Amino acid sequence: MKLVEGEHAAVLRRVPTEASRDHHREKPGPVRLQDGVDGDHADVVLSGVTDEQTQRDFHSSEATTRSVRVHVKARYSQARSEPLRNLWFFIYTVEITNESPDTVQLISRHWTITDAEEHIEEVRGLGVIGQQPTLNPGESFEYTSGCPLKTPFGTMHGTYQMVTAEGDRFDVEVAPFTLSEPYTVH
Repeated sequence: MKLVEGEHAAVLRRVPTEASRDHHREKPGPVRLQDGVDGDHADVVLSGVTDEQTQRDFHSSEATTRSVRVHVKARYSQARSEPLRNLWFFIYTVEITNESPDTVQLISRHWTITDAEEHIEEVRGLGVIGQQPTLNPGESFEYTSGCPLKTPFGTMHGTYQMVTAEGDRFDVEVAPFTLSEPYTVH
């Protein structure tokens, strides 16, 4: 996978669970370009995501499996979209929080992406944004990625395969979330 600077980037940070649930309102630090992206949906890396962008017109979902919580916020990126060329780009931020007493590691991902024409794409791969993060009890891992669609509306859902220090593997649900251009009628 080739990295194309300036179109899509990842933001990584660890957030202690003691932090306020409003920590998403804090201004993010500078965006670091990665050596590659997770390969989910684009061969590019984000140039930056501002707090203002992430706070308006977003859709979210949350699910907890075996005390691992996954919270997703998604929004439309007008700057990266070209509707006249049937390209709508969406940015999503995922926070994975280990609320269990065990250390867990994210091994792989599986996404199911459905557009407005019911075209389904399944994506599988190792880790996220080129990482396989290990989360100690009480730790969180957050990243931002993106998804291009050929329609102004769609949905995503999936799973992360996790493993405990004892080698117990299990899937953590990523609840369905909406990808939608603002003011689009579905």
